Amino acid sequence: MDGDQSLELRRATTERTLQRVFAQLDAQGAMLEGMILKPNMAISGLACTTQASVSEVAEATVSCLLRVVPAAVPGIAFLSGGQSGELASARLSAINLRFKASGKTPPWALAFSFARAIQQPALEIWAGKEANREAAQRALLHRARCNVAARRGEYVASMETIAA
Repeated sequence: MDGDQSLELRRATTERTLQRVFAQLDAQGAMLEGMILKPNMAISGLACTTQASVSEVAEATVSCLLRVVPAAVPGIAFLSGGQSGELASARLSAINLRFKASGKTPPWALAFSFARAIQQPALEIWAGKEANREAAQRALLHRARCNVAARRGEYVASMETIAA
């Protein structure tokens, strides 16, 4: 996510945007129970001089979603927004851990939209070459395992050094 916006500005912008989205969905009579929301996480812009920590991103993202996303929405699949696979996993895990620590269950299932943060490392390894196929498959499996752990709030950075 390009730009120099602070975490707080990004959180506020995401909140306003989601308020408008849900107002329009309501106006159109959309069945919220049949949707998966694919939002961004509230993160600092890449050029922001103060980058938010993983826990700050989790707090800002969760507080934003709790304020505006109806519990009728069954799931939220975060867009990676150009985050590295490792950082995206750490942030998703922190978001899930925030709920575990509070003793509350999130009103929605929280996961990733399986795109860049999961596929990019494998695509870079593969590079269209048959000789790289197995290594790319291992990389994809590794990212998937890391994100399963993140979904459970169990991801730790040391998982990145464990062979897939």
